[in-house]
Amino acid sequence: METVTTADDTEIAFERYGDGPSLIALHGSAATSESLQPIVSQLAGDYTVIVPDRRGRGASGDGDGYSLDREVADLQALVDAVDGEPVVLAHSFGGLVALAAAPTLDISRLVLYEPAVTVGDGADPPLSAQVRSVADEGSETEAMRLFFEAGSGIPDVTAMPWWPEQINMGWIDTVIRELEAVEAFELRALDFEIPTLLLTGEHGPQHLAEGAHAVADAHQESRLIEIEGVGHLGLLSEPEHVAELVTTFVDDPAVVGQ
Repeated sequence: METVTTADDTEIAFERYGDGPSLIALHGSAATSESLQPIVSQLAGDYTVIVPDRRGRGASGDGDGYSLDREVADLQALVDAVDGEPVVLAHSFGGLVALAAAPTLDISRLVLYEPAVTVGDGADPPLSAQVRSVADEGSETEAMRLFFEAGSGIPDVTAMPWWPEQINMGWIDTVIRELEAVEAFELRALDFEIPTLLLTGEHGPQHLAEGAHAVADAHQESRLIEIEGVGHLGLLSEPEHVAELVTTFVDDPAVVGQ
C-alpha cells in the first residue's frame, strides 16, 4: 500500500491495480477501498486503478477537524501523484467529493454514480441529526442501519449478505459528519469543462436520482444514464455493466448509452 500526504499533513493510503491509463476510484460512506473491489477488478484490465481509503477509515489517517474542503484537497493530492490526467470514478459521498473538486482537477473524465447531492427540501429533522440521536442512545448498529435504509434507499439492510459483518459500526461518526456535509452543500452552476457521466440505478433512492438530474442540468458537459434493475450499489452488483459504460465513455463520451 502506498500513501500520499495531503494539505493538512494527513496520510491517505491507496492501492494500485492493473496497467494502463490512470483511473482513481473513490468510495462512499461507511466503506473503504475494499468495497469497490468488484468494479476495480473489471477495470484493472484496461486501467491502472488507484483506490484510496478516504480519510478517517481503513489505512488512511484523519485530521483534527473535518470539512468537505479537506476531502477535496485529498483528491487533489491523489490526482497530482499519478501520471497524466486520470479518469475519476466516484460513488455516493465520494461522488460529492469529486464533484466539489472537479473545477480545480486536471482530469480527463469524471464518472459519478449517484453522487450525494440533494436538492429541494430535506428531511426534518435532517438525517444527520436522526442518525446522531440514535447513536447517542447507545446503538451504533441501529444508527448505521438508519443511514443505509434512509440515505441509500435499501429497504432492509439486514437482508444484505454483507450486513453486519462487513460494516465497521465505529465509523458512525464519519458517516454523521459526511451527512452534515451533504446537507450543507449547495449545488451551483458548474462551469468546468470535464466530460462527465452521471449514473443512477433504477431502484436507487429518489433523492439521489433528483440530485443527479440536477447536476446534469447544471453542467453542460454531462450525460446521465439510468441503469435498469439496480439500486444505489450498482457498482458492486453489476460491475461488468458499469465498467462497460465507463470504458465506452472514456473512449468517446458522445456514444455512451447509445
